[in-house]
Amino acid sequence: MKGKTLTYIIILATITVAGALSLQFFFLRSSYNYSEEQFRESAAVALKEVAWQLLVASGNTANFDSITPVEIISDSYYLVTVDAQIDFELLKLHLLEELKKHQIYTDFEFAINNPSSANLEQKTFISARGEENPSTYNFLTGKDASAYYFAVHFPDRAPYFQARLSIWYLFTGLLLVVILFFGYTLSVIIRQRQLSQIQKDFINNLTHELKTPISSIALSAKVIADEKILENPKRLFEYARIIQEQNHRLSKNVEKVLNLASLEKNKVHLNKEKIDLQKFLKEVTEYFSQSDSGSKADIKLNLEKATMIIVADKFHFTNLVLNILENGAKYCEKKPRLIIDAYSSKNYLSIRFTDNGIGISKKYRRKIFKRFFRIPTGNVHNVKGFGLGLDYVRKIVKAHKWEIKVDNNPSGGSIFTLLIPQKNG
Repeated sequence: MKGKTLTYIIILATITVAGALSLQFFFLRSSYNYSEEQFRESAAVALKEVAWQLLVASGNTANFDSITPVEIISDSYYLVTVDAQIDFELLKLHLLEELKKHQIYTDFEFAINNPSSANLEQKTFISARGEENPSTYNFLTGKDASAYYFAVHFPDRAPYFQARLSIWYLFTGLLLVVILFFGYTLSVIIRQRQLSQIQKDFINNLTHELKTPISSIALSAKVIADEKILENPKRLFEYARIIQEQNHRLSKNVEKVLNLASLEKNKVHLNKEKIDLQKFLKEVTEYFSQSDSGSKADIKLNLEKATMIIVADKFHFTNLVLNILENGAKYCEKKPRLIIDAYSSKNYLSIRFTDNGIGISKKYRRKIFKRFFRIPTGNVHNVKGFGLGLDYVRKIVKAHKWEIKVDNNPSGGSIFTLLIPQKNG
């Protein structure tokens, strides 16, 4: 799939999903507002019926049509005027009946105004299950303290809304699940596309890295096969040197690929042993200075005088250090200068590798340890490699339960710091 096509698909799908989600929340909000209005109307009608029943019981219904018995103070608080003395038990009975009749199955609490004291008294809480308890709610009094009225408060209207909006909650939940699944699928597609591109670059680079020494060896072998080469020993030795050098390069590249395959197939098996860190670093840097990359670099060691002992797999630890040093030397546009500092602190033994190379942009510092990843440098063949070295470093660091971090070198280049917990020493 081409890049532009995938981009258009992502944009169109995102707009569609955003539209569907917005529409769903719009309907959910509209349904909630409708349920809110329905609750107010149902509560008002039910309380008006209660007022009528109380007036019927007192035999005083003449003025009922000329008054507005129900005053809505808020969505959950109502005052109901009754032009007659209110009996507590009768009020409770009618409240239970009328609220149930209008399908308001939720907790409520009520209180009755005492005209003589101008206070709301007999405060009672009744749960949706019919349990009765004293109420601690601070009921607000009406404007006319001398009137006969009662107040009703609904402390929790959630059960009412849940019953009416449950289908919308279900649809919204299903939509969110679909969106999450869509997002996950999209991320997998993007990751697969990125991996495909990385693997394509890796194969192209691998082909180039293997074909070059093979071509050089084939050409040199063809020249050596000519009997006339014996007449020029210097030329013979030169082509023999080329074959040896290219064979070493070819073997090194094949070893890297095989090493990666081995690590992918099996867990890293460590043969741990005690290692004198100062002595080890001197030996590794001396070996590196004799390699093609190391022979061109200035290497400086700053080691503490006190002996530092760690427990590690010597073979893998050696390769780890060599990989970091090789990267520092390869990715440098001037004479490579590598500084290795080894020092101890309270919790860690630290090895810091400082180079004067091209540096690593902050946005790539997390990606450099991924398999096949190489920092874009224009021509992929400017610097030889497969993007396997730091992936190997990450695996070995993880296997030893160490830590590694990358920072910018203020004077140019990068700083890799290997943190070895003191318990490993």
